[in-house]
Amino acid sequence: MAAAKPALTDSLSICLAQLTAAAEEDLGGGKDPAANETPLGRALLALRTRHIKAAGGIERFRARGGLRPLLSLLRRAAAADPAPPPAGPGSAPSPVAAPAASADPAPSSDPAPSAVSSSTPPPPVRLRKTLDLALSILANCCTERACRAEVRRLGGILSLVTILQCVKADSIQNRTARALGNLAVEPESCGVIHSAGAVPLLVESLTACQDSQCLQSVVRALRNLADSPQHRLALAQQGAVRPLAELLATSPDPALTSALVRALLELSRGCSRACAEQLSLGGALGPLVSLASHPKRAVREAAILILANLCAQGLVRPALGNAGGVEVLLSELRRRRGPSGASPASQQPLVRAVCLLCREAINRARLRDAGGLELLMGLLRDPRASAWHPRIVAALVGFLYDTGALSRLQALGLVPLLAGQLCGEAGDDEEEGTEAASWDFPEERTPERVAAGSLRSLRSWLISEGYATDSEDISPDWSPERCPLPESVEATSPTPGPASLRLPRALRTPTHSPAGASTEEPWGREGPALLLLSRFSQAPDPSGALVTGPALCGLLAYVTGAPGPPSPRALRILARLTCNPACLEAFVRSYGAALLRAWLVLGVAPDDWPSARARPARRSQHRELGEMLLQNLTVQAESPFGVGALTHLLLSGSPEDRVACALTLPFICRKPSLWRRLLLDQGGLRVLLTALTRPAPHPLFLFFAADSLSCLQRLMAPSVNTALPPATPKDPGPPSPCLYEPLLGPAPIPAPDLHFLLDSGLQLPAQRAASATASPFFRALLSGSFAEAQMDLVPLRGLSPSAAWPVLHHLHGCRGCGAALGPVPPPGQPLLGSEAEEALEAASRFLLPSLEEELEEAVGRIHLGPQGAPESVGEVFRLGRPRLAAHCARWTLGPGQCPRKRALALVRLVEAAGEEAGPLTEALLAVVMGIESGAKGPSVDG
Repeated sequence: MAAAKPALTDSLSICLAQLTAAAEEDLGGGKDPAANETPLGRALLALRTRHIKAAGGIERFRARGGLRPLLSLLRRAAAADPAPPPAGPGSAPSPVAAPAASADPAPSSDPAPSAVSSSTPPPPVRLRKTLDLALSILANCCTERACRAEVRRLGGILSLVTILQCVKADSIQNRTARALGNLAVEPESCGVIHSAGAVPLLVESLTACQDSQCLQSVVRALRNLADSPQHRLALAQQGAVRPLAELLATSPDPALTSALVRALLELSRGCSRACAEQLSLGGALGPLVSLASHPKRAVREAAILILANLCAQGLVRPALGNAGGVEVLLSELRRRRGPSGASPASQQPLVRAVCLLCREAINRARLRDAGGLELLMGLLRDPRASAWHPRIVAALVGFLYDTGALSRLQALGLVPLLAGQLCGEAGDDEEEGTEAASWDFPEERTPERVAAGSLRSLRSWLISEGYATDSEDISPDWSPERCPLPESVEATSPTPGPASLRLPRALRTPTHSPAGASTEEPWGREGPALLLLSRFSQAPDPSGALVTGPALCGLLAYVTGAPGPPSPRALRILARLTCNPACLEAFVRSYGAALLRAWLVLGVAPDDWPSARARPARRSQHRELGEMLLQNLTVQAESPFGVGALTHLLLSGSPEDRVACALTLPFICRKPSLWRRLLLDQGGLRVLLTALTRPAPHPLFLFFAADSLSCLQRLMAPSVNTALPPATPKDPGPPSPCLYEPLLGPAPIPAPDLHFLLDSGLQLPAQRAASATASPFFRALLSGSFAEAQMDLVPLRGLSPSAAWPVLHHLHGCRGCGAALGPVPPPGQPLLGSEAEEALEAASRFLLPSLEEELEEAVGRIHLGPQGAPESVGEVFRLGRPRLAAHCARWTLGPGQCPRKRALALVRLVEAAGEEAGPLTEALLAVVMGIESGAKGPSVDG
């Protein structure tokens, strides 16, 4: 069988020649249309079905210059079309368009003449067939970047807009919108399409077209045209959103619904007011809420994101809540936060939407009832959501006067989280415009400079009451904002209340406001958290929430660590808490008073202990604030209520409460009768001292205890107690003459009549009479009935030369010659097992108490001097000598001691004491009470 003869249209060159020839002729002229149209139709059909769809066919078509004649043909065909009225619902593109891409409309079932039929349809029908095929070819070519650029360069976009305007057939509108949609994927083309005026024509097609495929192409074109905030705003302002919303509310076609949701999602990004208004007026809120449960994931997620985007506009949020949007968004956010949920980045738009919904009272009620408070608290606890924490805290400010919600938030642990937010890092600083403000207070002004809202109502009232005859009696430039307040009103101070508590002068923030304007406090990143904390502090008894370690640490960290002056609201919160009698016991139990003194007065924060950190240089201001707060607590403690509360804590409280009360009393009690009764008569001081060697109930317990004991010592003796020996031994002056040295020379005078033999074999000369007189031990040894009394070489067992050296000097009358310093090691070396310990044991064994005292004084002078380290205190205490223990206590609690060194020394003392707390307790007690060296002081009940 012979092969079929190839058709002329199989050649791309012939097809392009036919296209070029047709583009140069007048399609509406006097030539026989059948002679011209049939070859052109065949060529266009071949281009569309074979050449364009072949691999690399679009690029070959462009490279052979096919786009220029194609666009020329479109221009001439559009100009020749008499622009018939829009086709009815039953119209459909000709069968020539059947092989089009999937985005093209499907062919009608009605019979239609073929492009190669011998029948000759009316010219308008033939022209529309030509447009159909040419637009389909162009739309397919615009799927590639190079073709889009050339179409833009050749001015093809304006031709498409002209066709969109002139030819109202659904098939032509469909293919034109598809071509524009393909072109709009590039920003350059998108801007040209907007400038050419295509948007109003596409919007018109949405309302006029009845074909689903055509509507989908138009919707896609509008979606691609929303590529930037400016273009989205332009689309909304030209009314493109409302028809889409109306179609969404009425269309039963799933494919069209999917296209509409995708388009609305793109148009609602950075949702403008016009977009929100049109979506609401178009009735799309209810359908969107319904689509949030659509079985198709893409539709479901797009609907939810549209609802989230709409929350940026306050005017639509109440209606969105009425439609069920609050519950939908909370449910989706809860799902995404679940174990199998999405990444934190996908939660961001939902978190923002939920926070914006908190701005209206009606939505806050819905959010509270739907478990939104628990969800927000979970986000605040999640470190992965730290970037959203400031936004969430700002949203919770909306519940400021909702007592039930505040109680729930407090029970969920909001207060410590707020305190932690004060010094946290800033989150996302995305700012919403005025359009996102709460719609509980709708704006009253209009864009025009005319009277509006309440001002218009005021003018109407003035006229109705006879104060003005008409509006001309009232100056158009007058408004309450421009009316200056009287002098007396401006000078009136605010009503006294909790917010006007006295603050330290150095920490007051100067405000600069114009005359007549209300004074506003600075509102920084920490403003929302402080406002909520202030609201909690105004409760009758805020101690359970605010007078806790985390809450106080957060407030104090903000006050002392803020880069600039702290907000006066934070200072008022602290003042309000310390002035509230209901908070006194909480300040005692939580070591709050000790924390205030350590952090503000002494400048030692919890993270500064035991190693110091750099702090802002405002110590004097912080000290003034700390003293003011402690004075407030003193007023409460010395009141009848406070005395009863403290007495109850000390006598009937738990062991932990008794220790905390005893530690806090020196900070907040100034009346001698009160602190003497509680600390001395009722045993509070001994309770505190006994607790030193137990497990610490607070990280700064030993620091607090050292400071408390020091304060109590100053209360016992307001001036430096002269009855106590000095913490540092006085300068002994020049050494005394050595009386033992003459016995050591080659010609000793007088000659020694005795030698002591050490274990090392060393023989030390001595005078028998002097040695026997110096000590009862040596008197019995050298002058009694022992065998050593008759010996010239007396052995001294268990004594090293260094330890024996001060003993021999002391036996021969040396006092202060410097021999006692010999066996004492330098600071930093251990004393246990040293020659100093051996010398002290020898002095005790040989009954030489004055030598013991001299050696102890030498140890104190070397290890507990002005430059002594806290570590040396523990080393000295480990020697177990009562006088040295008292010396360590004096060094630790000395009036001029640095608070940090004092606390570190107490830590070393506690470590050295171990489980034997008795010696340490007695030494500290003696120093605090001032009963050393025969000093008479008050007794302490055990």
